[in-house]
Amino acid sequence: MGFKPVDVSMKFETIRKAKAEGKIYLSPESVQMIKEGKVPKGDVLSASQMAGMFGAKRTADILPFCHNIMIDHVVVETKLEEYGVYAAAEVKCVGRTGVEMEALTAVSAALLNVYDMLKAFDKNMRIGDIKLVSKSGGKSDYEEDLSGLECAVITLSDSCFEGKAEDKSGKTAIDIIENEFGGKVTHYKVLPDDKDKIVEEFKSLEGKVNVIFTTGGTGFSERDTTPEATKEVIRTEAVGFGEAMRIIGVKFTPKSLLSRATAGILGKDTLIINLPGSTGGVKDNLRMLAPMVKHAIRMARGEKKH
Repeated sequence: MGFKPVDVSMKFETIRKAKAEGKIYLSPESVQMIKEGKVPKGDVLSASQMAGMFGAKRTADILPFCHNIMIDHVVVETKLEEYGVYAAAEVKCVGRTGVEMEALTAVSAALLNVYDMLKAFDKNMRIGDIKLVSKSGGKSDYEEDLSGLECAVITLSDSCFEGKAEDKSGKTAIDIIENEFGGKVTHYKVLPDDKDKIVEEFKSLEGKVNVIFTTGGTGFSERDTTPEATKEVIRTEAVGFGEAMRIIGVKFTPKSLLSRATAGILGKDTLIINLPGSTGGVKDNLRMLAPMVKHAIRMARGEKKH
């Protein structure tokens, strides 16, 4: 079985922070040597701070599943205590993945440096209590699944409606909604690219489902009327969803700029999101937007996240 890091290419860049701490237990004699500055290799606390900073910056070189991260800020603290040395690290970056491993590596490197500088004098040193104190900016702060939400998937395609082509994009959306995000698809339909029929379908689902995902009909053809049908029924446009699909999508294909996909709130709290008609576009954009859906619905209801 092969190994591979997690693909974070479709994630948003956010401010990521992490704090970690740990200890190294020393003999009273070693503690006294540090206090009096008598360790031959030099200033243990300062050198260990530097080692911790190096450790944070080189984390991806020693841990195979960690991504190379442009670290924006790292601070390592070392403090002499009665039992030995306490080390703490805080790491920050603007990126798509967290920095908890960088913080933990920084602490580990700092404590290992203490060990290295005292190994000739203390044979019973013990490193322990290394732990993550806090982290922010990742999934626990911004992302949620679709559990508890009833979803509709509507494919807009003349060829699929007429049976001339298979609806792969709609089935892909259903699979991701249910198997990756824990949502429940209670309504699925294939419709022709007919604005009036799309509007009628939207209105029939108002208040009956939490989210309506459409696929297809977002291009420039005269028959591509999904955005127009959506704008006709929604009370509030969720501009950011469409912008995000184009901003992120263009990193993979310039054709994403040709999508006119939009999103908005139907009635009190039914969210409509237009997805592209391609299976690749459905996969990428649904995985990017799904973690924001619950919060969007709470906003529509005037609720706050608990």
